[in-house]
Amino acid sequence: MFTGIIEKIGMITELIYSEKNVSFWIESPISDELSIDQSVAHNGVCLTVEEIKDGKHKVTAIQETLNKTNLKQWKNKSIINLERCLPMNGRLDGHLVQGHVDSVATCSAIAEKQGSWEYTFSFDPKFASLVIEKGSVTINGISLTLFDVSNQSFRVAIIPYTFEHTNMQHLVIGDEVNIEFDMIGKYINRIMELKK
Repeated sequence: MFTGIIEKIGMITELIYSEKNVSFWIESPISDELSIDQSVAHNGVCLTVEEIKDGKHKVTAIQETLNKTNLKQWKNKSIINLERCLPMNGRLDGHLVQGHVDSVATCSAIAEKQGSWEYTFSFDPKFASLVIEKGSVTINGISLTLFDVSNQSFRVAIIPYTFEHTNMQHLVIGDEVNIEFDMIGKYINRIMELKK
């Protein structure tokens, strides 16, 4: 379980292809602090640490993960948001995040607002019931609040700290991001569907 509060950013240094899987070596300030088998959110995707050496750690994405996330677009020197899992005695500063990405969204607009930034994202309308005004969403692992919601788009505001300490600063129009909708909302939505 995660909170959507990014700890550090990392950089892809190597990609290894094996059948339909892709392994990534990631260099980061926390790589040496990780342990084998530890779960870490990478751009919001929960991946298992397999190896650690020289300030880098290795994770592998299977075909299902590659199909549903933006990991298929990662390349050498891509910048990745990282968050270690929430300790049971830790504070929940963002919202409950599983690291199970639901889909990708596309950045359709970026506006600088005199010290902050607003990003507009378009998404598959089949998820419209999970997107509510002032609700929570995770974008590339970042816990954010939605506004200006429609059936296929929403906006989020980015404060300077988040802009400087995540990969939002590298995002350009047309980029795909990983999105995970609010877990509680997904359970409520499922219950309502089953009552029909």
